[in-house]
Amino acid sequence: MEWENQTILVEFFLRGLSGYPRLELLFYVLISIMYVVILLGNGTLILISIVDSHLHTPMYFFLGNLSFLDICYTTTSIPTMLVIFLSERKTISFSGCAMQMFLGLAMGTTECVLLGMMAFDRYVAICNPLRYSVLMSKASYVPMAAGSWIIGGVNSAVQTAFVVQLPFCRNNVINHFSCEILAVMKLACADISGNEFIMLVATTLFILMPLLFIIISYTLIIVSILKIRTSEGRSKVFSTCSAHLTVVIIFYGTILFMYMKPKSKETLTSDDLNATDKLISVFYAIITPMINPLIYSLRNKDVKDAVKHLLRRKHFFIINKEISVF
Repeated sequence: MEWENQTILVEFFLRGLSGYPRLELLFYVLISIMYVVILLGNGTLILISIVDSHLHTPMYFFLGNLSFLDICYTTTSIPTMLVIFLSERKTISFSGCAMQMFLGLAMGTTECVLLGMMAFDRYVAICNPLRYSVLMSKASYVPMAAGSWIIGGVNSAVQTAFVVQLPFCRNNVINHFSCEILAVMKLACADISGNEFIMLVATTLFILMPLLFIIISYTLIIVSILKIRTSEGRSKVFSTCSAHLTVVIIFYGTILFMYMKPKSKETLTSDDLNATDKLISVFYAIITPMINPLIYSLRNKDVKDAVKHLLRRKHFFIINKEISVF
């Protein structure tokens, strides 16, 4: 009987907002606009961090990695999501689902570790400025960024490999917009306690440990800032890390709310909770990468000056091109 209930799945059905065609159309338009903003905003940050020599520093190298990461992360899920919104057949192949799980988890893990590296950079810059050029040399910050990507890839490869080996029953409906690893695991007709333990260990090592590292770094930073006598000096020093701190709060705040929010069985039904979870996941996957460039550009004079310089160069190039034509 157990064998008869199992089957070799070749595709999954992504429920998303099935049954709400008008809402799907609305989400399609909104998410399409947001995706364009993500590509333009993060692409601009990557471009100025490369072409502007004033931004050839560890902080902007990490920021360029973060922007590239956000582009990769959203590209793993948004195109599929948009196709499913307009398609009557809301399915994804088993291999496509596995690839989406791998890339999504890899990008998410890498971002957690990378934010921790960026916190260390701010700690050294503020608390040990005289040793900054030594501790954060190119021989240090490039391997730090590369290590973040390697950790994300290895963690994702291990977890994805264990999930795809699970036996799946006839139920192939994923109650989500994309192949989120927890949603896929719930479809397995086998004991997933081993997978849950691996996920718990990975979460502790690669999500909570970087968060603890960030908290310790900013505690030391705040202590150092409070020692500055003038309010103008304190404000100037804090402005160098306020953008990163804002991104950390939004990123980790969304994760903690998504997985640790209280669930009231008396006031909410199971469907309501699922809908809430899906909307929060959209915020985590789309809104956060979209506002990151805005936060760094609005709170950072160097970035604003670099963007203005880039626009002036582009305008000058266009004018010269038009003159040469005439």
